[in-house]
Amino acid sequence: MKYNRILLKLSGESLQGTQKYGLSTDVLHSYAEQIKAVVGTGVQVGIVIGGGNIFRGLQGARKGFDRVKGDQMGMLATIINSLALQSALEDNGVKAKVLTSIRMEPIGEYYSKAKALEYLEAGYVVIIGGGTSNPYFSTDSASALRGIELEADVMLKGTRVDGVYTADPEKDPAAEKFDEITFDEVYRRNLKVMDMTAFTLCRENGLRVIVFDMDTPGNLEKVLTGEKIGTLVKL
Repeated sequence: MKYNRILLKLSGESLQGTQKYGLSTDVLHSYAEQIKAVVGTGVQVGIVIGGGNIFRGLQGARKGFDRVKGDQMGMLATIINSLALQSALEDNGVKAKVLTSIRMEPIGEYYSKAKALEYLEAGYVVIIGGGTSNPYFSTDSASALRGIELEADVMLKGTRVDGVYTADPEKDPAAEKFDEITFDEVYRRNLKVMDMTAFTLCRENGLRVIVFDMDTPGNLEKVLTGEKIGTLVKL
């Protein structure tokens, strides 16, 4: 495998599958199988999941929720998703731990870098729920932060889109895909890879990002063997 330790960012929306809300057991099972395959090769896997399939703070704020409370509700949504993925992994025979950035025992252990590394080195998949625990920060920012803290070799952003394009490929059929792109060019073109806080964290700390389609079974393993799928964002 090309990488020894990865931070995998999963989209909350992807977990709803074809539904308009909630959790799809089919998607959870597919993700668990893909993660099991790479864990079996010895790769250490840390995971951060969004919460948009249940509640998104920013959308709540637009509907009249207090922004801080809305973001806190979103953080709780990420913990529900983390528990669902843990359950799917354990059903597939994979050891997994949920660590939370907000104290929430016995639902999950309180996150620390030392504890996360201890579990990763013992062969557990470590799922970190609760975002950064602070309002106004997205789960992309949480992923970047945890990836840097845990000294991951790469951050993998698993989405429904198979890479970074010149425009939104779902809206513009003429959009062209990049195989590789620099952080500076993403800034220059104002491409929506992640929010700028997350993006700047990755750039300043030299954490490479690969954007790829996680919804196609087998793609996670292909990325980790160095196959040219998705888009690599680098310095």
